[in-house]
Amino acid sequence: MPPASDAPNVTTNQYDVIVLGAGAGGLAAAAVAAARGLTVLLLEKTAQVGGTTAVSGGMVWVPGNAKAAATGRPDTLEAARTYLAATVAGGYNAPVRDAFLRHAPRAIDWLETHDILRLQPVALYPDYYPDLPGATLGGRVLEPVPFDARRLGKDFALLRPPLPEFTLFGGMMVPRADLVNFRNVGRSWHASLRVADLLARHAWQRLSYPRGTSLVLGNALAAQLLLAVLRLRVVLRLQASVDRLLTDRHGVAGVVVQGEPIRAVRGVVVATGGFSHHTRWRAQLLPPSAGRLSAAHSGNTGDGIDLCVQAGAVVERRGAGAAFWAPVSRFTRPDRTTGLFPHTVTDRGKPGCLAVNAQGRRFVNEALSYHEFVRAMLRDRNAPAYLIADSRFIWYYGLGAIRPFNLSLRRWEHSGYLTKAPDIPALAQALHLPPEAMAETVERFNRYARVGQDPDFQRGGDAYQRYLGDPQQGPNHCLRPLDRPPFYAILLYPADLGTSAGLATDASARVLDAEDVPIPGLYACGNDMNSVMNGAYPGPGITLGPALTFGFLAAESLSQRSVPGA
Repeated sequence: MPPASDAPNVTTNQYDVIVLGAGAGGLAAAAVAAARGLTVLLLEKTAQVGGTTAVSGGMVWVPGNAKAAATGRPDTLEAARTYLAATVAGGYNAPVRDAFLRHAPRAIDWLETHDILRLQPVALYPDYYPDLPGATLGGRVLEPVPFDARRLGKDFALLRPPLPEFTLFGGMMVPRADLVNFRNVGRSWHASLRVADLLARHAWQRLSYPRGTSLVLGNALAAQLLLAVLRLRVVLRLQASVDRLLTDRHGVAGVVVQGEPIRAVRGVVVATGGFSHHTRWRAQLLPPSAGRLSAAHSGNTGDGIDLCVQAGAVVERRGAGAAFWAPVSRFTRPDRTTGLFPHTVTDRGKPGCLAVNAQGRRFVNEALSYHEFVRAMLRDRNAPAYLIADSRFIWYYGLGAIRPFNLSLRRWEHSGYLTKAPDIPALAQALHLPPEAMAETVERFNRYARVGQDPDFQRGGDAYQRYLGDPQQGPNHCLRPLDRPPFYAILLYPADLGTSAGLATDASARVLDAEDVPIPGLYACGNDMNSVMNGAYPGPGITLGPALTFGFLAAESLSQRSVPGA
């Protein structure tokens, strides 16, 4: 059970708090508990910290946060309650959801005041159902400020890197605001100079580090939390698998780690990331048509949930669904490993593409949220799905794992990831789809796209969809005919970004038993905790917002808990 860093780790068999899992929820719980003066052991079963957070977009949904006003879009809890009432089904966990709304702004303020996390408001990032009452167009979602990984020193190696498909030139992360500059290189002096500056900085960083040190998105979020737990002298143990929870007459009293008992005087927080890669829980809780693919971290195998169930906890099975969905495409990297590309915001809503099923017909508004896109895939009986694009689209926007402005697509064609054809009927034949049906589909799509209309699915019909589109495309940001041969296609699969069903908890993140009674000394947050969204996906950051909030509340409750037997 190796330590993560030599300096702050002193071997002992007793701590005030033990936290399982080093994603956003676990890191936050550990940092808050330590900042409140408790001794903390943070156990991570993999070799690096960050979990799915480290490869995510890093958005944090915080209704009523104080920063929203700076964007010109002040938010209120009343508006958020109205919006959630319209988007989240079922009232069985209303007290926990209300706790999130009431405490999320306070949790973020506390984390910032104690130099654990710094976030900034996103002025334009609509909720996913922007026409419903209470929705906002921005400000409700926060993102981590850019982080200089040199502050971590040698511990930078402990941080899980982002997906290589979301970086450039050997690990260079690109801020969201600079994506448009990369697209406009050669067309704008401002954009060209900005990109040249970013490239120069990255080249300088690579002289000393194996990847770029200018971190953004989820990698910056995880890095900030990692720096905090190290600064607060949390004992961080990597490659540490927990065999079982220790219990006594007072409740949960610690863990057994690879045969070694370690006591937790106040309690244990379970934050191991949910059951995305747990065969039995997937079979029980997810629809068979969902398959086995997951974009979540491979370490999210449900072991934390299993440990709690063995101690008397229950998994909440009510809700509209048990996972947060995204379509993915599968490809082979140059090192022969298999990659999954989550099609969240980079391509589906852009003008010049469409999705068809096995009958060569459209079945969904391509610009809906990734969660709703997969829900449509699961409802459609003509699976699988294909994302179709023309040559102008793939050059300017890329397609899946294929980056834009790619001078050669041969690697992708030879690997089977990308199918190419001179016209739509030929593309349909290559995909084993009905050529006539697909030609009719594209012809109808093109006819209406020329005037910015989509009578079949109303693509581009709300602010979120237009946000995913291209503001330089008119009259509809999301629509343009597919009329530049050759034509291309990639195969899409349903996958989860994380699981939403999880351990039943109360408003303080205490894990409940079958009688809805808290199990003393046992807490859960992140995707191990049953989502307050009941399987819905109302907006960007609705996993990280609750993860940070309930990590904070768990640590707060533990700091106030009287020591059993004292």
